[in-house]
Amino acid sequence: MKTPFSTYLESIAPVVKEVIALLRKDYDYVSALCTDSKGLEVTITQHTKHVSNETMMTERGVVFRVYKDGQYSEYALNTDDMKDAAYIAELVKKEIGEQLDLLKSVNAKTYSTPILDDEPITFMGQKDVEILPEEADVEDIATRLKAISDKGMSLGEHLIECYALWKSTHVCKMFLSENRDLRQAYVYSEGAIMPIASRDGKNKQEYASHSGMGGCELLSGLEDKLEVTVRNVEELLDATAIVPGEYEIITCPEVTGLIAHEAFGHGVEMDMFVKNRALGKEYIDKRVGSDQVTMHEGALCADDVASYFFDDEGTMAGDVIEIDHGILKTGICDALSALRLGIKPTGNGKRENFAHKAYTRMTNTVFDSGEYTMEEMIASVKKGYLLEGMESGMEDPKHWGIQCIISKGREIIDGKLTGKVVAPIIMTGYVPDLLGNITMCSKDRQTFGAGGCGKGYKEWVKVSDGGPYLKTKGILG
Repeated sequence: MKTPFSTYLESIAPVVKEVIALLRKDYDYVSALCTDSKGLEVTITQHTKHVSNETMMTERGVVFRVYKDGQYSEYALNTDDMKDAAYIAELVKKEIGEQLDLLKSVNAKTYSTPILDDEPITFMGQKDVEILPEEADVEDIATRLKAISDKGMSLGEHLIECYALWKSTHVCKMFLSENRDLRQAYVYSEGAIMPIASRDGKNKQEYASHSGMGGCELLSGLEDKLEVTVRNVEELLDATAIVPGEYEIITCPEVTGLIAHEAFGHGVEMDMFVKNRALGKEYIDKRVGSDQVTMHEGALCADDVASYFFDDEGTMAGDVIEIDHGILKTGICDALSALRLGIKPTGNGKRENFAHKAYTRMTNTVFDSGEYTMEEMIASVKKGYLLEGMESGMEDPKHWGIQCIISKGREIIDGKLTGKVVAPIIMTGYVPDLLGNITMCSKDRQTFGAGGCGKGYKEWVKVSDGGPYLKTKGILG
């Protein structure tokens, strides 16, 4: 079925449009982002069950954006009493007036920005779904997650715990302005398994996830990953430390996604170009990787948790080729940054929720596939590692340094896996070197979206990343 659009948003649309009309008497541009999203989260361990209706994107509220004399201002409210348009319009004017007075009193530096385009668009987008989170059988989900946890415990000789988690979110958003009426409804879901093993005073954990567009019908994809995840955590008990150095490496799709996210994620968010805080600004139309490297970014380039029809500023979603055969072609940007840079927005203006500022944010960040099989890639390695499992990563957008923490590496000698496992692994390096050394990409690719991304230490949003297996060189320790 098509994901149903919020009856609440339908009910307030006439009032919000009236508020916009009233505010247009005082401002040159007015828009409103209206949100109403419901969620479900179920977490199971061997001893506990937790159920919540809160996920990263559950929210209900409206944020108004206005423009006058080169300046944009915003005011957000979450009252359910959206009936008196005149009162709301006066409230918005009063609060924004106080904001501007405060900025003047402290001599705050502001950007003078052109007016946003308000070309007429009317749009309704609804993605397919089978089970809505608000209609899901919670006890059935809990039972299935408990079965995953119990089976994991039976499969692992040294397991002391096995977490199983499932989340599903029904997102509804409406963007209104004088000339635009955009509405969208979709459901994304994500789950994770985390078995923990202990032996001889050594504790290890493994993590596997499953995500995508759709509802709780996707839960079977998580169940399918249990056996290999338990086997992997048992292997970690026998893992040894890696000898630091530079090696030939093959990255699994999950690690490939981590590299994509950290190397050309924040580094090409073009609100950082406005502030001269990203080295990527100096490399547009220059080589940053080998001919094997093509990278896409956008809500339309994959079908995962960060896919949508339009962003939080009313820009239709896109599929941006950031890197084309090794050449950095462009970054991504929100609408206001695009105006300041004199370019078109890419559909990457995202808010943590309606009460937060819109920033340039990643959606799906994905390396393109190549022409090789994983077996061919392994056979080409003289001495190196197959890297598996993403734990965390960080980057320095101003100097293009990257650090990725990876769960484990499988040793490869003379084109064959030896069976030796090293863990954990920290991969570091300079982004153009890492991408410049890519010589092979596999035919297949995957995306991963169980988690979120912050802007610095805050402003958390849903993202996904991934790609194929990649062969390159990396500094490991």
